Amino acid sequence: MTSNVGGIDRILRIVAGLLLIALAITNVVGMWGYIVGGIVLATGVFRFCGAYTLFGLNTCPLKAAKEEPAK
Repeated sequence: MTSNVGGIDRILRIVAGLLLIALAITNVVGMWGYIVGGIVLATGVFRFCGAYTLFGLNTCPLKAAKEEPAK
């Protein structure tokens, strides 16, 4: 697995995942909060998003710099 989630995207995913899990713990949202929050948190921690791979997206600057051809 190569990284395809960049810095700001990673931070937003971690915060959103923790927020969803906290909302699920406090019964503000249902069981889906644990599931979606866990997935979002995992994609931020591991810096890999399967949906990004399917759609050909990449927000990781290191990966994008490596793919550019040398001039």
